[in-house]
This record gives sequence, C-alpha cells and structure tokens, in this order.
Amino acid sequence: MGNMSPKELLYVEDALGHEKFCMSKLNTAAQQLTDPELKQFVTQMANKHQQLFSQFFSLL
Repeated sequence: MGNMSPKELLYVEDALGHEKFCMSKLNTAAQQLTDPELKQFVTQMANKHQQLFSQFFSLL
C-alpha cells in the first residue's frame, strides 16, 4: 500500500495487536479443550485470526 498516514499506521498496528491477542487466547483455549468438535471449531477461529493478522501485516 504505499505511504500510510500516521493515523492509518496506528490503526493497522492496533488491528495487528488485536488479532495477535485473539490468536493467543483461542490457541490457549484449544489446547485446554477435550471435546474434539469444540477444539476443532476454536482452532479454526484461531486460524481465521491468523489470516486476518497476515492481511493486516501485508499492509505495512
């Protein structure tokens, strides 16, 4: 994306932090779950947040 304004950069940095936090919490939860279906669902959610993190990171 070319040059970002400081405000845009702060937004992307905030979004990256949010996605990283969500990935961490979901991965921790998935490790603690014993129900296979629930574990798979939470893992899929963590993977979705990883994808979003990558998309935001690619803006930098």
